Amino acid sequence: MLTRTMTPDALPVEVAGHASVPDTLPVGSPGKDGVLELAFRSVDGRTELTSQFQKAPLHITRPLYLDGDRPGMPCVMFMSSGGGILQGDRYRMRLDCGSGTSVRFTTQTATRLYRMEHDYAVQTVELDVGEGSYVEYLPEPTIPFTDSRFYQRMAVTVGPNTTVLLGDRVMAGRLARGERHAYTAYCTDLDVQDTQGRLLFADPLRFVPAERTPAGPTAMDDAGTMASLYVVSQARPARELADALHEALTGTGVRGGAGVLPGDHGAWARMLGGESPETDATFSRALDVARRLVAAD
Repeated sequence: MLTRTMTPDALPVEVAGHASVPDTLPVGSPGKDGVLELAFRSVDGRTELTSQFQKAPLHITRPLYLDGDRPGMPCVMFMSSGGGILQGDRYRMRLDCGSGTSVRFTTQTATRLYRMEHDYAVQTVELDVGEGSYVEYLPEPTIPFTDSRFYQRMAVTVGPNTTVLLGDRVMAGRLARGERHAYTAYCTDLDVQDTQGRLLFADPLRFVPAERTPAGPTAMDDAGTMASLYVVSQARPARELADALHEALTGTGVRGGAGVLPGDHGAWARMLGGESPETDATFSRALDVARRLVAAD
């Protein structure tokens, strides 16, 4: 549930402890509460955007049909007129993909989390995927600047016989400026459930450098970038998906691994690289492998 200013009721203590009144525009001011509510339905074999509500600074491009292998699948690009996420920002996206739809979501560019002297920023994403649908949610990387405080909660609901490809990429900071884990808090929650409300799997992340370094061996180690790919699908056996992802990572020079999601609901892979180009190339390689597998007859 969201409050009137769209702040989730339950926040990680690592972020909630920084609550304060900004000396700039306060929470809830025009331009601080970004909203996207989009609905998609299958119309004569083609997925159409049938409902749209947007509130600045969030907006989208016109859906573009760019995939030759899936000509009826629109690509929808999220954009922000603010150029990045600032203190006191509260963003919410509600994405409703009806039965039999195919949609690809991405972002205009990397998401920049700017320095925050007061309060924090939050983004919530609710993605509902109807029966027999194919959906990709693949934003560009997130870059947390020095002293930023950010929490994202992504809640995904999947219907029967669906395939959902979820991507997440984060950098240790502005690497070109020598920033590494100079942010205050970077916290995320990914929850995937079925239509009965049963949790299929969850992946929480809590990076708080002042409490425990994210550069440790159980987190990002000395890597500058981290990428994760989740393939939620029954189109292929989970072990087959995991083995294919593992093979895609082999020989790339990027550290990583792949495994089966709980309950054999698909597979996932995580990659650690020194710089963005190598990690992005490996992520794209794994993504291409996953796409081919789930699309195969």
